[in-house]
Amino acid sequence: MQRIFFFLMGFGLMVIGFTYIITYMNLMSMGYSFIEYLKFICSRIECLFSIIGLLMVSIIILTKGRDEIDLHL
Repeated sequence: MQRIFFFLMGFGLMVIGFTYIITYMNLMSMGYSFIEYLKFICSRIECLFSIIGLLMVSIIILTKGRDEIDLHL
């Protein structure tokens, strides 16, 4: 159950982060260069959520779980 919880939390953080990254792409239409855009999104905590979420999901997927079956159908 913990793996499912952390997977869903990581996925949610990725969705939040990538939504803000896409939203902030409008800054480039206002005259920001690509380098300025990258510096801006690296300084925003809500954009860093995407990296944290990606790490969480990757760790959950790549690590081996317990020998027990988490979900009994």
